[in-house]
Amino acid sequence: MKFLTPLALLASASFYAYATEPSNVLQLENVFDLEYANQLDITNKGDKVYFVRNRMDIKSDRKVSNIWSVDSNSKQLQPLTSGVHVDYSPVLSPDETRLAFISTRDGSSQIYVKWLNTGAVAKISNLTQSPGNITWSPNGKYIAFSQFVPAPAANPISLPGKPTGANWAEPAKYIDDVYYRADGAGYTKKGFRHLFAINANGGNANQLTSGNFDHGGTLSFSQDGKNLYFSANRHADYLLKPTNSELYSLNIETLAITQLTDRLGPDSQPQVSPNGRYLAYTGYDDKKTNYENTHLYIHNLKTGETDNITENLDRSVEKIKWAKDSKGLYVAYDSEGQTTLAYQPRKGKAKVLSKGLGSVAFGRPYSGGDFDISDKGDVAFTIANTQRPADVAFLKRGKVQHLTRLNEDALGNKTLANVEEIWVKSSYDDLPIQGWVAYPPGFDKSKKYPLILEIHGGPVANYGPHFSPEVQLFAAKGNVVLYMNPRGSDSYGKSFAQTIHHNYPSNDFDDLMTGVDALIAKGFIDESKLFVTGGSGGGVLTAWIVGHTDRFAAAVVAKPVINWISFVLTADYYPFFADYWFPGKPWDHIEHYMKRSPISYIGNVTTPTMLLTGEADYRTPISETEQFYQALKLQGVETAMVRIPDASHGITSRPSNLMAKVAYIQWWFDKHTD
Repeated sequence: MKFLTPLALLASASFYAYATEPSNVLQLENVFDLEYANQLDITNKGDKVYFVRNRMDIKSDRKVSNIWSVDSNSKQLQPLTSGVHVDYSPVLSPDETRLAFISTRDGSSQIYVKWLNTGAVAKISNLTQSPGNITWSPNGKYIAFSQFVPAPAANPISLPGKPTGANWAEPAKYIDDVYYRADGAGYTKKGFRHLFAINANGGNANQLTSGNFDHGGTLSFSQDGKNLYFSANRHADYLLKPTNSELYSLNIETLAITQLTDRLGPDSQPQVSPNGRYLAYTGYDDKKTNYENTHLYIHNLKTGETDNITENLDRSVEKIKWAKDSKGLYVAYDSEGQTTLAYQPRKGKAKVLSKGLGSVAFGRPYSGGDFDISDKGDVAFTIANTQRPADVAFLKRGKVQHLTRLNEDALGNKTLANVEEIWVKSSYDDLPIQGWVAYPPGFDKSKKYPLILEIHGGPVANYGPHFSPEVQLFAAKGNVVLYMNPRGSDSYGKSFAQTIHHNYPSNDFDDLMTGVDALIAKGFIDESKLFVTGGSGGGVLTAWIVGHTDRFAAAVVAKPVINWISFVLTADYYPFFADYWFPGKPWDHIEHYMKRSPISYIGNVTTPTMLLTGEADYRTPISETEQFYQALKLQGVETAMVRIPDASHGITSRPSNLMAKVAYIQWWFDKHTD
């Protein structure tokens, strides 16, 4: 018989408390009712939008997805695929008679093609590894993609003397790679990602690249289909210079590779213009800072000249798409917590088309979104707000139309938290700081409410006015929820993000406390019921906060870094962290590392603090959590540790894990409510 620990029993009670609340308030199990749209592909005429429709399957406890289309005039929805599996990456053929996509329907990720006129579907690949970045050739005969190619294991020892049929221990695992494990993937196999091409009617995939380098990301064919453009880091020191990628051209017939860019820094997202004359891409000059703006460049394929056409934009360009006439590109970038869509001509100023591309994040209110452009300049994009996850919208002649409303059945009868934007001036230096306040359903400003300060990760990332199941669930329990973008967040320009360069955590603490003080000043916060939580970078700041103030009644530190020295020496991406987040290696800068480590302030902590981390987290390994937990135990501080089995850094990739995360946090706060 399986016995529940007292902590598990209380968490179960917290689940029950949610389940018995009135049905007009969001409950934990409603997570399985939510859907969202992403990965859009619009037809050339703009009459139809193909998209991935994501939902949560309660039986498998997994996100599943199928491909749907929506008519931009009639708004008629139609499924193209179905089933309890994952269909993704829909890409129309150049003549728009077929749709290629990737699916896990046979138990592994394979490439499929659907003939749109007949409805026939065929699996065209039989790959041993998952494909990515599928891209049609201009004539529609081939599909290019990237795929991992395993290399033979390099175990130097083979034990002698094993008798036939003997049951010996599993052989020792020999590791000599710089990157030997990755969050979400576990301990990695030897090998590299290469480019392939496969006949669109099926057949064997042909490998196009070779060598001990990873090739991938966005792929783009030349107009005549003879060359394939891609991004890769093919430098001899690529292992210790992980951001130094270049653009290359691959001759499809000879397989000869030509390097097109040569600078220190990442160059990515190559995209050939419709007229074949230009190659657009994104990148920046690497200065070993914690943040640089990613710019949009245009390379003239005839003259070799390259121009930075967003040099005056103090934001990072994220996604790009050429206009049909090749006179400019549509670009997306984050600004003040929201994703902006703009048209950027090859020469001249950009024109903002929309400031509200809908977030496709699921869990916390991170920004981001997706879009595609028709030949006529009509825009299909994800649209969302604090009350609804991402739907499909259509922008034509300046007018926006909702094409889908995927969550009306799930949320239409729910009373959700209203979310309000706030700005404060940091108590440290008057730096303007943006935030949002979620008010519980039925909020009455004459009453007193608990406050949860919820802090984003990154630390260079941003929250915004987006739908968040976690925030909404906390608010449904009667909490006011405050989330902010303290200094170091992106979407406010390079200077704002770089204020924490080699200086994190620091005055971001003051920014967050200023927000808390601003809400207390409004008169509806119970100061005896202040709570704080955050994940990843937000976990770092939560641990930092309890080491610098005792004003919070309880804290939950999720997937944190506690000791920067041990983090750099155990995290999956350690060459990057050591070179970009710190002035040098740990042993050369021990004082600097420890000054920024929450473990250094453990002696100040009196706040009851719970830790919550996935056991398979290789980004902020659970050993960081264990350090803080054991240190708090040694200090006699009330603490508990919640370990999420098999969960990586994201934790919430399985819906029940999202439920458990919210339930445990709420239970801990309820436990420490006077």
